[in-house]
Amino acid sequence: MNLFIDPIQNFQVFHILSSFGIRDLIDVIIISVFMYTVLIWFWKTTSRFVFTGVIILGLVYIVARQLQLYLTVYLLQGFFAILLIALVVIFQEDVRLFFERLATWGFMKKRKQAVHAYQVTDVLSQTIPALVKRHYGALVVLRGNDHLERHLKGGTPVDGKLSMPLLESLFDPHSDGHDGAVIIEDGRISKFGCHLPLSLDGEKIGTYGLRHTAAIGLTERSDAMCIVVSEERGSVSIAQEGVLRTLDNMDQLRDAVRQFYRRPSPEKEGWSFRRWIRENTWQKVMATLLALGLWIVFATPGESIRKDFDVPLVYRNLPADWILEEPIPKESRVTLEGGAQAFSLINPESLKIILDMSDIREGKQYVVLQENQIRLPSNLSLVRFEPRRIPLAAKKLGPMEGVVKVQTSGDLPAGLVLKQVTARPETLTVLAPVNGKKSVRVLTEPVNLAEIRATTTVRPKLILPPDVRFAENTPTAVDVTVEVTAQGS
Repeated sequence: MNLFIDPIQNFQVFHILSSFGIRDLIDVIIISVFMYTVLIWFWKTTSRFVFTGVIILGLVYIVARQLQLYLTVYLLQGFFAILLIALVVIFQEDVRLFFERLATWGFMKKRKQAVHAYQVTDVLSQTIPALVKRHYGALVVLRGNDHLERHLKGGTPVDGKLSMPLLESLFDPHSDGHDGAVIIEDGRISKFGCHLPLSLDGEKIGTYGLRHTAAIGLTERSDAMCIVVSEERGSVSIAQEGVLRTLDNMDQLRDAVRQFYRRPSPEKEGWSFRRWIRENTWQKVMATLLALGLWIVFATPGESIRKDFDVPLVYRNLPADWILEEPIPKESRVTLEGGAQAFSLINPESLKIILDMSDIREGKQYVVLQENQIRLPSNLSLVRFEPRRIPLAAKKLGPMEGVVKVQTSGDLPAGLVLKQVTARPETLTVLAPVNGKKSVRVLTEPVNLAEIRATTTVRPKLILPPDVRFAENTPTAVDVTVEVTAQGS
């Protein structure tokens, strides 16, 4: 009996729920939306059964990890190590289409397509019966929002206005491209004689010919609609989303074409929470469960471990008229506790201990480090600081006169004599420790005399002593004039 009780106790339900915070909730919501999008997408593809198998293995891994089934976890970890490559190979066509649609999201020609819907419907409803009557085979592609270029091979650009005579001439058996497909977009014929990718689904293909197989193949890879006229049977079929259906009459063709152009921009209906719940309910539940499972795997601690980090001390809000005397502590060793997964996701360089210096006092003092001074992920806990008490010495600064001393380097070019070097202003107000002195020397960056060719004014930056600060509105540079004369003048 204990063999069944211990694993359940190790599941740590109450511990997991107690560590669930606002950030974790936001994390789960974002991943749930992502998983829901992926589920809806792949459920419409031919690879949905493979994807379902991957999800089942993922759920088995989550349960095995929580129940500490070490052999199962070890084997599945090895499997998931190559899973990414396997997914790319298995779903390469679906993944490519997914990112293509993501890249063109918001740039879809919904309104422009709707404008040409009636024109395309009228021309096709007149042309298709004529092709059937003449026993002409035909394959017409209505482009949706997806780009078709990478699926098409060959073809001749036309860019001609859609009309019944043009379509009949293109599918005439004496035409060079009559065996290929005609592409219609934006109410015009863009290409004819195109070869489409063939479907590899033997169950769908059945006894159909190449035109039907190509129609199914293209609609499996895009949101286009294909209209097929069978040369032998005289039937008319429509392929959408990889599904081929035969029409009984031309009214069904009109309805299908109109619905195809209406689909990208449906009439807006009032939003209803009840209707939203009823739509794709199991996919929503599955996405939420997967997100929670991933959170349990990556965010909750399995076997807790401890690690030490040397974390820098960052001093904030130090008033402008105060300084910290050297030596200033630069870091503290921090010990953290959590699961191995949590440590694998943390960036040690992002760890900082923020010390608020707004209430600093004069003289020597200690600042006690607190847990709220370091920002940690919710799945890691702080064990200790070392040292926990940071020794500091602070001085209050007062206004003092800073006397500017110009530094020079190098020698003047031959033939020139240095007359004088002056700084404007010669003094400025700085903040320095109050120690009985009336002034402090402020140096400039060295002025290179070797670059002087005539009397010149430059603006070098000022270099302050370590315990001196610029007062408010004090310039950080001065104008230095180097006066020279010609030798012998």
